Amino acid sequence: MALIHQATLRPTKLELLSAWLPGRDWYTGPAGEVLRVAAFRFDDPAGAVGIETMLVRIGDGPVHQVPLTYRDAPLAGGDDWMLGTAEHSVLGTRWIYDGSGDPVYAAALASAVLGNTGQAEQFTQVDGRVERRELDMSIAGSAAGGAKVPAVGAIQRVAEGEPTLIVTDTVELAVIRRPGAGTGLTGAVLTATWPGQATPMPLASATLR
Repeated sequence: MALIHQATLRPTKLELLSAWLPGRDWYTGPAGEVLRVAAFRFDDPAGAVGIETMLVRIGDGPVHQVPLTYRDAPLAGGDDWMLGTAEHSVLGTRWIYDGSGDPVYAAALASAVLGNTGQAEQFTQVDGRVERRELDMSIAGSAAGGAKVPAVGAIQRVAEGEPTLIVTDTVELAVIRRPGAGTGLTGAVLTATWPGQATPMPLASATLR
């Protein structure tokens, strides 16, 4: 489960993305204020890293997928993937990264695609009570539920582009940056639906090495 704190974040995730997103080689929209379309979260089994995949757009540009990880300390060797830091009114300083360079995201994505483990349930604290939060979108993996997922291990290489490729010791992952762009995927596939997108759309794939 993911516990969403009633808190402020400065700068906000969307403000960080507004500065970061137009500089990506795979980004095809205009510059400007980033708008949130939908999002889902994965669980970190260790409970240390926040993992959120956001679908965003700028203006009437195309929807882009950006996986983010939130950490309470810098990710070793992660400078190339860092969006910036933000001050969380409950948790303190958070280091925010493009998840494609974070091994915790790679492991969670592999589990969702190959093991069909789904997304994290979300809860929020309201007046001292923990309440379930309605999910923005639905995801599903094409592999059989409960299938054995190998330990992902370290990230060996990341090839930015469309799709972004994440090569680990045991699995190669492909993350579609522009859902619906027509990029072909091989292996098991993760699909999603969200408001305004009723037909399942491929978001990522995983292939055993």
